[in-house]
Amino acid sequence: MAYWLFKTEPDAFSIDDLASRPGQTEPWDGVRNYQARNFLRDDIKLDDKVFIYHSSCKEVGIAGVAKVVKAGYPDTTQFDPESKYFDPKSHPDNPRWFRVDVKFEGKFSKVLPLSVIKSMPDITELGVVKKGSRLSIMPVSECEWQLLYASAVNAKS
Repeated sequence: MAYWLFKTEPDAFSIDDLASRPGQTEPWDGVRNYQARNFLRDDIKLDDKVFIYHSSCKEVGIAGVAKVVKAGYPDTTQFDPESKYFDPKSHPDNPRWFRVDVKFEGKFSKVLPLSVIKSMPDITELGVVKKGSRLSIMPVSECEWQLLYASAVNAKS
């Protein structure tokens, strides 16, 4: 099992939106960055754990946890001319963009803020604490996962 952090803007799609979906499951689509696409296509596997990270909002940070329930497969939004994620250069025989399905596992009682994450001495390699890292999907080491998860669970409401 591997660990990941998926960024989302909560006014577009939040941890609460994931929790409210049928079966609490949703395709993680619309990713249009090649490095993040490669993670979705090649590295993210069934049963991997995912932090759902809210960005571009008042409370930036880790909001909850999901699990991958379907590994990488072509993102159908790339073929839909009505979708904002349509890619006219992509073809079903050779898709450019991939997605995974994630299932809600839990919401933290309080968002673990980026400011707290940055202050944790053992969290130095995580993309969100590095200057210039703008990837929407990034790997999380097992050690980082354990530290962040414990901090989020123990955060005071």
